[in-house]
Formats: sequence, C-alpha cells, structure tokens
Amino acid sequence: MSTTSESRGAVHASTMDEHAADPTRSFADPGPLGLAAFALTTFLLSLFNAGLAPEALESTVLPLALFYGGLAQLIAGLFEFRKANTFGATAFVSYGAFWLAFAAFVKFVEPGLPTGQATTGAGLFLLGWAIFTGYMAIASLRTTGALIAVFVLLFLTFLLLAIGDLTGTDGIATIGGYLGILTALAAWYASFAVVTNATWGRQVLPTGPR
Repeated sequence: MSTTSESRGAVHASTMDEHAADPTRSFADPGPLGLAAFALTTFLLSLFNAGLAPEALESTVLPLALFYGGLAQLIAGLFEFRKANTFGATAFVSYGAFWLAFAAFVKFVEPGLPTGQATTGAGLFLLGWAIFTGYMAIASLRTTGALIAVFVLLFLTFLLLAIGDLTGTDGIATIGGYLGILTALAAWYASFAVVTNATWGRQVLPTGPR
C-alpha cells in the first residue's frame, strides 16, 4: 500500500510539474482575435483611403481604432507573451499601439499642424510603420503562408500611403487604400482559418506551410 501511494504521489507531482512548466496550457490562442481586430479596422480605414467611402464619415474609424484595432489587439499581444511567441507579441502589441496612436494623431495632433503640412506629418508617421512592417515581413517568412501574405500586403500598403502623402500624389495613396482592403481580407482569412481549425479540431482551411 505504501509503495502504491508513493507511486500515485509521484505521478501527481509529475503532472503538477508539467502544468507548472507550461503556464500557457489553459490559454486559448490569441492570434485569431488579434488578426480579426486588425482586419476590421484596416478594412474600414482602407475604404476611405481607396475613395470608396465618403470622406465626411472617416471619423467612424476612430472608435474601432481605439477599442478593437487598438485595445483588443494589445490584449492579444500580451497573451502572446505568455505563449512565448515573440513574433505574435511584437506584431499585435505594435499594431495595437499603431491604432491607438493613429486615433490620437487624427483627433489631437493633425488639427493643430500648420496648413498644408498635415499630409506630410501623416506621411512620416506611415513611413516609420512601413519600415517596421518591412522587417516584420521578413520575419514572417518563417511562419505561415497566410501570415506572409498579410505582412507583405501591409508593407506595400504602408509604403504607398506614405509615398502618396509625402509627394501629394492622390493616385498612389488610392492604390495604397486598395492594397489595405486586400490586407484586411488576408488577415480575416488567417483569423478565420485558425479559429475554425481550432474549433473543428482539424485542418478545415489551409494556412500554408511553415
């Protein structure tokens, strides 16, 4: 009896050690949330950048930028830290901060810029994010095909929007808007695939090889 009790105790202790060694066992994958938050906010803003939605309604982006693209994506990124996912944490926290910064720029900074300089300020803002997204796109080459598509499209989106604002060329910015719509669709698909595959317990939608 003593030997059996000791064995059971050892198994129980071993199980507890496994749980302690892997603190993420009870956490769901935050990736689909972060991708969905990014996709919806990007989609709405890109409709205006592409000239497909009336400019007078552009302020409707701000609530999404604050609470979904910003806050929800930031939360997803913090949970990626718990999963020891360096790429996911860096991406979601950064782009969550991007949307929060974008909302602050539009609401508080842009109205106070000198006349005619607002687009230059926006261009510099976007150029910095294009640089960041460029090296994240390179890092994404070790992830999945779905994520590679998101980051390559996003890099091109930021780059064309920045060039359009810095040069005052509306046509380039409009193309950037259309690329933003494609970026949102790619991010939505990646979110859809991961959450569906997790829910069904098997691969229903492909995300491309790692």
